[in-house]
Amino acid sequence: MGIKAEIVKRYRGFTLEVSFDDQGKRTGILGASGCGKSLTLRSVAGIETPDEGHIEIDGRVVFDSVSGVNVPPRFRNVGYLFQNYALFPNMTAEENVRIVIRERERKGRGEARASTDARVASLLERFHLRGLERRRPCQLSGGQQQRVALARIFAMEPQAVLLDEPFSALDSHLRASMEAELLETLSTRDVSVLFVSHDRDEVFRICQRMVVLDGGKIAAEGGVREVFDDPGTVAAARLTGCKNVERAYPSGSTRVRVPGWGLELETARAVPGDVTHAGIRAHHIRAAGPGTEANLFEGMARSARHDPFSKSEFVHVLDSGQGMSLSPLLRISDEIAEGDGELRWRVFSVNPEDILLLR
Repeated sequence: MGIKAEIVKRYRGFTLEVSFDDQGKRTGILGASGCGKSLTLRSVAGIETPDEGHIEIDGRVVFDSVSGVNVPPRFRNVGYLFQNYALFPNMTAEENVRIVIRERERKGRGEARASTDARVASLLERFHLRGLERRRPCQLSGGQQQRVALARIFAMEPQAVLLDEPFSALDSHLRASMEAELLETLSTRDVSVLFVSHDRDEVFRICQRMVVLDGGKIAAEGGVREVFDDPGTVAAARLTGCKNVERAYPSGSTRVRVPGWGLELETARAVPGDVTHAGIRAHHIRAAGPGTEANLFEGMARSARHDPFSKSEFVHVLDSGQGMSLSPLLRISDEIAEGDGELRWRVFSVNPEDILLLR
C-alpha cells in the first residue's frame, strides 16, 4: 500500500509543505541542497515531528496532527539509511547486524534464537561482508560501512526503507556496484522505498516514481519517465537536467515565441495560457535531416569542452535580422559534436513533441 504523507513543517525563513503517495513503488525525492528532501524523510521516520499533517505506512497511521497520533520512530518499522550510516562504533560488523535480530526476538517478532546465526550469516553473505565480520566501523571503508548499514536495515524486515543520498560518499566505481546491488535487493522485496538524491541519473535508474522538491514545495510528481518527459515547471525541468530553458510566450494554439533564442517553435500539443518558459533537452536538438520541416533554425556550432569520453557542444542561434544572437547558448547533443573547436554553420531542428512547456 506504500507511504502516504501530508507534511507541513515550519522554520524561520523556510516551510516544508509536501503531499505525496508513493503507490507502493520505489520513489525518488529529487532536489537541490536545502529544499527539504532529508526533512521529508525524517518526518516519515518520526525523527522530526511535523507541525501539521498525516502520514501512513502500509495503511497504518503513524502520524496525524488532528487526532494526536505520533508513533515513536522505533515502532514505525522503518529502516533508515543515514548519510553517515550511523553504525554502533563499539560493535563489529557482525554485532551491528545481530543486535537488530535480537531486538526483534525480544519483541517476539523475530525467528527462534537457534536460527539467529544462520540469519546473520545470510545477511553478511548477501551484502558481501564475509571476512569483515570482526571489524569495527573505523576499520571499514565507506562502501563497507554502507553495506553493513544496509544489512542491518534488512535484518529488521522493515515495511519501508528510507535512503538518504546513500551513494554520496562513494567513488564512482563503487557507486555503480552498490547501486546495482541495492536495486537487486529492493526488487526482490515487497517494501516501500523513499530514495533521496540530488542526482537525477540515480533517481532515473533506481526509482519508479519521483517527487521533485523546490524550496520546500513539490515542483513535479509522477512516474519517472512521465516527469522527465513533461516536468511542467521550470524548477522541475532544470532539476531533471534540462540545460536549455528560456522565457516564452504563447503565439498560437500550438506555437510559442522564445525571444531569447530568436525562435518561434511549433509544439505537438496545445499551449496552455499560463506558459512562461520553454525548454529543450540537449539530446533533442539534432542536425536537420532531409525532409525535416518543423522547428528548423540556423546556428553556429562550436566545441566548448572536452571530457575523457565526450565533448560538450553549444550553438549560437542565427538571427536573420540582427546576426548572431548574444542570448544564452543552446546546449546540443554530444552525438552531433564533431571537429575540434572549429566554427561552422548548420541547420538544426527539434521535434514538436520534444518542446517542454513550462510555468
